[in-house]
Amino acid sequence: MSATLPAASDADVMNGAEIVLRALKDQGVEVIFGYPGGAVLPIYDAIFQQNAIRHVLVRHEQAAVHAAEGYARSTGKVGCVLVTSGPGATNAVTGLVDALLDSIPIVCLTGQVPTHLIGNDAFQEADTTGITRPATKHNYLVKRMEDLAPTVHDAFHIARSGRPGPVVIDLPKDILIAKGRYTPAPTAPHRSYRPQTEPSVESIREAVALLKGARRPMVYTGGGIINAGPEASELLTRFVRETGFPITNTLMGLGSYPASDPQFLGMLGMHGTFEANLAMHGCDVLLNIGARFDDRVTGRLNAFCPGAKKIHADIDPSNINKNVAVDVPIVGDAAAVLRALSEAWKADERPQDREALAAWWRQIDAWRETRCLRYEQAGSVIKPQHAVRRLYELTLETGRDTFITTEVGQHQMWAAQYFGFEKPNRWMTSGGLGTMGYGLPAASGVQVAHPDALVIDIAGEASILMNIQEMGTLAQYRLPVKVFILNNEYMGMVRQWQELLHGGRYSESYSDALPDFVKLAESFHAKGLRATKADELDDVIREMIAHPGPVIADIAVDPKENVFPMIPSGAAHNEMILGPGQQGGVAGVTDEGKVLV
Repeated sequence: MSATLPAASDADVMNGAEIVLRALKDQGVEVIFGYPGGAVLPIYDAIFQQNAIRHVLVRHEQAAVHAAEGYARSTGKVGCVLVTSGPGATNAVTGLVDALLDSIPIVCLTGQVPTHLIGNDAFQEADTTGITRPATKHNYLVKRMEDLAPTVHDAFHIARSGRPGPVVIDLPKDILIAKGRYTPAPTAPHRSYRPQTEPSVESIREAVALLKGARRPMVYTGGGIINAGPEASELLTRFVRETGFPITNTLMGLGSYPASDPQFLGMLGMHGTFEANLAMHGCDVLLNIGARFDDRVTGRLNAFCPGAKKIHADIDPSNINKNVAVDVPIVGDAAAVLRALSEAWKADERPQDREALAAWWRQIDAWRETRCLRYEQAGSVIKPQHAVRRLYELTLETGRDTFITTEVGQHQMWAAQYFGFEKPNRWMTSGGLGTMGYGLPAASGVQVAHPDALVIDIAGEASILMNIQEMGTLAQYRLPVKVFILNNEYMGMVRQWQELLHGGRYSESYSDALPDFVKLAESFHAKGLRATKADELDDVIREMIAHPGPVIADIAVDPKENVFPMIPSGAAHNEMILGPGQQGGVAGVTDEGKVLV
């Protein structure tokens, strides 16, 4: 387990539940998101008898993990979850996988039957460590009192270090009741888990040599920049401006570079911008920092950046050369990598090819003329793009710090495309797993962490119903989260794929029995609002923002609208489908960077 520690005094003798809470406090935990049950009642009893750690009662264990994700993603801290044995633990699995794929630091405490009953099919018993092994970065089953506190300390170190992720600690009830000595957190480095954070000098030198010689460079960054802390975003911004290179973000990386900056090309990937995707396809040197070459970004692998030398910086060495073979691998923390790149760039006396870079920008600016995100708001039917854009513009008018969460579907992509993010940690969404029902509980976690901020869940009418019970959590804790539903009466992304790829056969994608969201909001002690016409939209948004408590705003949008641009599954970056009337609908670029229309 952990490094050698000083001996505990008699005053450090307490029961297992108290040891757990003491360890959580020493790890800086301020809030636990959880749901009680028989196996964890000793911990809940200990929570009742202290005031150092706050507990937020969710309505479902999946929501507890999503709330902790929102808390973690918006603060940079480790989120903490507490659930009971059996169904409590299994209900949490979706959230754990979500956190694993999006690299969110979570420690989830699960109850377990007493050690002597493990394997006996006891009431509410499940093989939690077996079930969660592929769903977590690491997991533990504590069977000895002397391992309890060291295990908690280890779990937090593993969750927050290297590539962050979820860690489960399975706690048998007899361990929580028994008496033992508390073991303080170790001060020495962990004996076995020490991720490499500083990049090698040689890899940085090779990367800078490629970048200095680039004629069509491209910078592509992901959620690793966010996870590395605010300094990483500041270093990224300075480096990109210093080099003059174009930059794009993944869905998880939005906010790591200011969206309003002229060097930012927008999001890339399946629903990324025309200019970002074509610049990726046509670049000759690609610098990837903190992204894992996800399939929604790369498209068809054998056509991904076909003429480019590739540099990949990631703190997780297993990500490098996993999906895409690269020319220069760099293992290290994103902030450390950017710091080293910037210093090496300044020290390298080789001149940039400024003429080639200027020509590359002229090509990119020509692609920008396509205006791939343009839309027309005409008539009374509300376009979803317009709804998100007006939400963004009206939140700017307030001057408040604004945090956005989303559910999953078309509304998620429109939020990514039309809501500008200038700072990191303001955008919380389910990227890797694509978990419907993520946004509302995540928003509750964000609001707990930032009580004075404006927190908005941009939702779809189908996805919001996945965890709608969390409106009860908002009511109980007076969390003024705003739920902004783009209601098109369909599972929109499913309908879009059925329209474009399955001959318009809309199999089971229409919602024929939706609730009255205004009345639903009122039943949860919240305010309900509705806009059905374009001229009602601004007033509804302003009223939603101004209301001091939780709000559901039901925005009826065009049910036929699709998300464009779109790279169909299995296609390349230069095989995009554009929106109606945009250059004939399909556009591309050659390997030399020339436009195909």
